[in-house]
Amino acid sequence: MESKYMVIYTDIVEQIRRKKYKAKKTLPSEHDLMEIYSTSRETVRKGLNLLAQHGFIQKVRGKGSVVLGSDKIDFPVSGLVSFKELAKKMGKTHRTVVQHLSCEHPTENTMNHLNIKKNDEIWVVKRSREIDGEKIIYDKDYINKAYVEHLTEEICENSIYEYLEKELNLKISFAKKEITVRKPDEEEKAYIDLNGENNVVIVRNYVYLSDASLFQYTESSHRPDKFQFVDFARR
Repeated sequence: MESKYMVIYTDIVEQIRRKKYKAKKTLPSEHDLMEIYSTSRETVRKGLNLLAQHGFIQKVRGKGSVVLGSDKIDFPVSGLVSFKELAKKMGKTHRTVVQHLSCEHPTENTMNHLNIKKNDEIWVVKRSREIDGEKIIYDKDYINKAYVEHLTEEICENSIYEYLEKELNLKISFAKKEITVRKPDEEEKAYIDLNGENNVVIVRNYVYLSDASLFQYTESSHRPDKFQFVDFARR
């Protein structure tokens, strides 16, 4: 069960994203938040402290908690969230455009990433992701066909994870992530609206099923001015 202060944090983030709580305006007082969430002052303060740590609010003496303006999208470092889930949570207009879909034998590089052999088959899916009409992510997915026999452009436009979990009953369990920054290549320049940005943030995912089978390798290129990569750490 999610901690109450995390419920407060998640709910207020959602309302900031949806502009219910606007930039430069104050949140309800601690006393009001205690009543809204039926909880103690200590729990409310934990939620507010987390909001401050992640850059959503600033505590100002005599004014309370002031909402900070930010157009950046929170990208969770830990956890596995699909693009559709992320966009829906933010209340943003979103669209996925499939640039390429094929079933083929792996390159040597992909063989190493997925730990497969040259005679195995993989799905190669390349998609550009739009938020509010701007292409800000370019995804390249390599999926072991042994686990996913059928894949269509329609499935890729909607949500591959939704299809895998609901239709194929596959249990996606965990992922190893690597994050780097580099200059965009020609493919990224074509499929990301870089808007003058000279770098892209690359998130590499090695995704495993519940039986620890590695079934997917993904390279996601992000426009850096549109995202902030966040994690929640506990000692």
